[in-house]
Amino acid sequence: MKRKFMDNNFLLHNETAAALYHEYAAKMPIIDYHCHLDPKEIAENKKFRNITELWLGGDHYKWRAMRINGVEERFITGDADDKAKFMKWAETMPYCIGNPLYHWTHLELRRYFGIEELLSPETAEYIWSKCNEMLADDLFSARELIKRSNVKALCTTDDPADALEYHEQIAGDKGFGVKVLPTFRPDKALNIDKPDFTKWVEKLENAAGMVINDYDSFREALSERLEYFNSRGCRLSDHSLEPAVYEECSDEEASRIFSKVMSGGEPDTEEVKKYRTNLLTFLGTRYSELGWVMQLHIGCMRNNNTRQFRLIGPDTGFDAIDDAVYARSLARLLDRIDTLAGIPKTILYCLDPSANEVISVIAGCFQGGGIPGKIQFGSAWWFNDHLDGMKRQMTVLASTGLLGRFVGMLTDSRSFLSYTRHEYFRRILCSILGEWAENGEAPHDIALLGKMAQDISFNNARDYLGFDV
Repeated sequence: MKRKFMDNNFLLHNETAAALYHEYAAKMPIIDYHCHLDPKEIAENKKFRNITELWLGGDHYKWRAMRINGVEERFITGDADDKAKFMKWAETMPYCIGNPLYHWTHLELRRYFGIEELLSPETAEYIWSKCNEMLADDLFSARELIKRSNVKALCTTDDPADALEYHEQIAGDKGFGVKVLPTFRPDKALNIDKPDFTKWVEKLENAAGMVINDYDSFREALSERLEYFNSRGCRLSDHSLEPAVYEECSDEEASRIFSKVMSGGEPDTEEVKKYRTNLLTFLGTRYSELGWVMQLHIGCMRNNNTRQFRLIGPDTGFDAIDDAVYARSLARLLDRIDTLAGIPKTILYCLDPSANEVISVIAGCFQGGGIPGKIQFGSAWWFNDHLDGMKRQMTVLASTGLLGRFVGMLTDSRSFLSYTRHEYFRRILCSILGEWAENGEAPHDIALLGKMAQDISFNNARDYLGFDV
């Protein structure tokens, strides 16, 4: 029997899957424990001038697709007007069938705007006008979009030198009802080989209110910021490891490398690895002391197109999957932190899908302490954030760990419309569970599997993070 595109049982391929989703998973709230939403826009309850600003601004997933479709850069990140950019996205959409963008786009149109027409050059004018008309309503402000998505808590991504004034402003507004918490992202502290490192140290000095004149005071300043973030409700750190490295390095040697760079010298490759190992080990022990969750995003190869990087900068759609070998380095890093302070709760995200089993099995080596799922194999990330990628990640996790303890989905997005990705994820999860049940590979116990779906959708993340929501 032919099925209508994106019907009520979209991605749900049997009766058990449909029951699990509609009766259990769909109604669960959301904890978005890793995203890139701008806290300023939430604090100021931003309203969007049109669908292009809300939908295409900052979305490098869409930008990549448009470039592949031959769209000129001025219609992507350039100076073309917003309507022209939207029309180019509409021209690209029919070619996206099979790409998650096709599903996400139409889920967002349906769930937020009630638009069931397919986006195409033929419907673009109508959809442009309809969306913009609705965006004028207060229901489409930043905060209202979050509340309409049934979000109970979200964690932004923040530099250690950030003042967090917008988080404080949001926390002071008791009428909002959604926790918006910072996440400590010290990549700039670790990137000692970057040309802006010394300037960033100056920013850290100002934020910490202290002079940084050596490695000890540098780590002291980071500790001060950790305490400050903790006082503002932060319970997670986040790191981009490109890839994970491990080189034995004493505090004295790390101090020498730090002083060399602060004096204008350039570190060699070995020195960079040693410094990063030492500092990340220090930070990992501090996270453990604070009771935080450490997130490690592993395996991105960034800024591959030099010409475009010079023109429009980072995070614009020119990053890729790295196939570096890092299993031993990652295991040694985790082991070193564990030996020094007991490893904190940790979520490992893998960009190279061929390393799914590697990551999941390494996670199993550091479980314990009476904490369910202490070390998590994180959700399918970035280039794996699609139907097949989510299935592979959850199947590997189930095969090598405990799927029932999985903390589930996050948006990893800059868009206030991306919460439909949680629906997408939940439908895929219920499809997997339903298939297992109907094939006799799992008990056909709707209550048992329904609780599992609810736990993975919300309860596990709430309990793992200790959020009172």
